[in-house]
Amino acid sequence: MNPIMIDFPDEFFTERLLIRMPRPGDGKVVCEAVNATIEELKPWMKWAQEKHTEYSSELGIREAHIKFLSRENLRLLVFLKDSGQFIASSSLHSIDWEVRKFEIGYWIDTRYSGKGYMTEAVRGISEFAFNHLNANRVEIRCDTKNTRSKMIPERLKFDLEGVIRNEDLSVDGSKLRDTNIYAKVKQSFCTDSIH
Repeated sequence: MNPIMIDFPDEFFTERLLIRMPRPGDGKVVCEAVNATIEELKPWMKWAQEKHTEYSSELGIREAHIKFLSRENLRLLVFLKDSGQFIASSSLHSIDWEVRKFEIGYWIDTRYSGKGYMTEAVRGISEFAFNHLNANRVEIRCDTKNTRSKMIPERLKFDLEGVIRNEDLSVDGSKLRDTNIYAKVKQSFCTDSIH
């Protein structure tokens, strides 16, 4: 089956969050959050080396909207349920629809970090992947030195399956970096809830 024919919700809720696909017009709030968080993102994200413009952010949102509809990449925006404030971005990417394998990536606006929102969002996205996308495997990959990022899969009891050594370059291209691979598979999700 062509993945474009796979139906699933384009938004869902957790206890405190609304998580949904990007929509035209979201670029402004995403731009503001990226620019407020740029110093924290710089060491880890190649796309965060310079301040973003509303135009570039809106262009990225519209491209992500199209890729969500075509099922190539499922970017998800995270909002506070009560106020509607945008606080984070995540995605289900590196998708293999035959295997039903997905990788979760994420970043949060620094002004909202330390409150458990990103952990809650990743838990919700994992549940969405297993319950609505029929995932057999959900991965989280992060630099071994990115302490804050790796705390999330560890809190959610993802298995550390291994470390890929010399797998990537640092953002500035000067050093080889290692990557942790965490995963949940359907069997462990069903028997050992990530709650």
